Amino acid sequence: MRAKRTLTEQARRGQIVAAAIEVIAESGAQASFKVIAERAALSSTGLISYHFANRQELIDEVGRQILEAFSAFVRERTAGIAEPAEVLQAFVTANIAFLQTHRAHAAALVRIQQDTAELARSDQAQLADVLRRGQASGVLRTFDPQLMAVFVLSIRDGIIRQLELDPELDLDAAAREFAALVEQATRKA
Repeated sequence: MRAKRTLTEQARRGQIVAAAIEVIAESGAQASFKVIAERAALSSTGLISYHFANRQELIDEVGRQILEAFSAFVRERTAGIAEPAEVLQAFVTANIAFLQTHRAHAAALVRIQQDTAELARSDQAQLADVLRRGQASGVLRTFDPQLMAVFVLSIRDGIIRQLELDPELDLDAAAREFAALVEQATRKA
């Protein structure tokens, strides 16, 4: 892999990744280079192979870019919040807000996480850390933070899957219910 890419190479990689996000969101991480090339309006799959050594490198880049966009989105909505329970609620709300504006990204990430355990573990570890800090501050009840992170993310991923089944899903209502459920599951009585 080249250390420095030209602007044209960077743009082409971006075009391929954007197409891959859409295709993966629709058909899963095993999407063919042929379909991705067609979506990206490329003349051949060889252009994908030129920019990415193999499927896994492309999938890794898609996952990295989605997580980077998601993390920036969440950080922007949790910046300046110190109290861990409020961070948790802002995190939950930001997840649904991300769905509202980045549906393909969210669907692709869920599909990639099904095939890439490292991405799922990273997401869980970050949330588990927030939960641990909430417990340490005395605001959240005693529970296994890693398991609670799995539960919370499973609900989020379930909302993403439901959105695929029902594109008209009321995401505002989903955000309210998701936030209420997480609060009831984690707060001290």
